[in-house]
Amino acid sequence: MSPDGSAPTHDRRVAVPRQLVLGSMRHAVTSYASELAGALDELAGASDGGGGTAAVRAESFDGAIEAVAGIQSLHLQFTDRLFGTTPARAADLVEALARHARVTVTLHDLPQPSDGAESLARRAAAYARVAEAADAVACNSRHEALLLAEYSAPRLRRDVAVIPLPVGRGAAAAPTAPAPGTPGEPGATGASGGPNAPGTPAAARREAAILGYFYPGKGHAELIAGVAESGLDLAVLALGTAAPGHEAELAAVSASALRRGVRFESTGYLDDHELLEHCRRVAVPVAAHQHLSASASINTWIAAGRRPLVPDGRYSRELHQLRPGTVTVYDPDHLHAALATAAAAPESTWLAPGTSIRPHLPDTAERYLAWWESLG
Repeated sequence: MSPDGSAPTHDRRVAVPRQLVLGSMRHAVTSYASELAGALDELAGASDGGGGTAAVRAESFDGAIEAVAGIQSLHLQFTDRLFGTTPARAADLVEALARHARVTVTLHDLPQPSDGAESLARRAAAYARVAEAADAVACNSRHEALLLAEYSAPRLRRDVAVIPLPVGRGAAAAPTAPAPGTPGEPGATGASGGPNAPGTPAAARREAAILGYFYPGKGHAELIAGVAESGLDLAVLALGTAAPGHEAELAAVSASALRRGVRFESTGYLDDHELLEHCRRVAVPVAAHQHLSASASINTWIAAGRRPLVPDGRYSRELHQLRPGTVTVYDPDHLHAALATAAAAPESTWLAPGTSIRPHLPDTAERYLAWWESLG
C-alpha cells in the first residue's frame, strides 16, 4: 500500500517505447504513428507532466538514425515506401535501427500477389528481414498477419500480435445520416436549386467516391467501369491526390473515364475538415481496393458516418465481424449492381443510429500498451 493507504500505482510509461513518426504527415501511416503517440502519452501519463512525449520525429528516412540516437526502445509503424527508396533499403534502415535499440514494429501494406511477381519478391524479402530484425511484430488485421506468413516470413518463429486500426480519436459515436433538408447534406438544395449551385449536396450531384492517395489498384478504374456498366448518372470522384510517382496513371484513368462517358474528378489534397465535408456529401462511398487490407480510408468513411461499399474478401469479412453494420460487402464482379442498390437506397450508405465503431484510438493505445507490457 502507498503511505496514504491507497493501492500503489504502476508507472505505465516504462512500457511505452518511443514512437518513430517518419515521413510526411499527409501519409496515412505517418499520421497514424503521430496520433497513436499522442494517445499513448495520455494513457501513460506523459501529458500530465510525468515525462517526455512518446513521439520522435524524422522528416524522412535519411534523418531517422540521427533522430533516434540514444533511444533504447523504439516502435515503428513500417511500410517500405516510407523507410527507403527501395524495399531493400527500407529493410536496411530497420536493421540499422535494431542494432542500436530494442525495436518493435507494426507492419502495414503487406506484400501480396497483386503487387506483381517481381515487386512481390522484392517486397516480401524486405518484410521478412524487418520481421526478423524486430524484437516483436504486430499487424493491423488477421488478414495481414496471414499475408505475412503466406508470402514474406513463413518461417518466422514468434507470435504476431493483431491490433486493429482505430476509428476516430475518442469515444464519441460516429455521425449518422443528417436530417433531410440540412444545408449541404442529402436532401438540401443550393441557393439556385441547380445541380452545381454552391451548397448543393453531392447526393444531388450524384457522385461515387474513393478516398485517399491514388495509385494503380486502388479501385478507381473498377469504379469507373462499374458506373459505366450500371448506366447510372454518377460521377466518379477521387478524394485526394496521386501518390508520388503515379501522376501519369491518374491522368490515364481520367482519360479512360472520358472515353467511357463517365465524369471523373480528382480533388487534390484535402485537409481533415475538407475531407470530412466531402465524405458526408457524396452519394455513394466506395473502397474498391483490388488488394484490400487494413485500411485507413475505410475507417475514414466510417468515422464520417458513412457505410462504404467494399469488395468481398478475407479482410472485408474480418472487418464486418469487427464492426458489424459499418460496411456493405459486394461481389467484385457485380460492383455495378451494388452501386445501383446504394443509389436507390441512400440510407444504406449511412451508419444506422447506435452502430458501434470501436475500437477507437484510446482502445488501440490500450491494446498496444498491454502488448508491450506482455513482452517484458
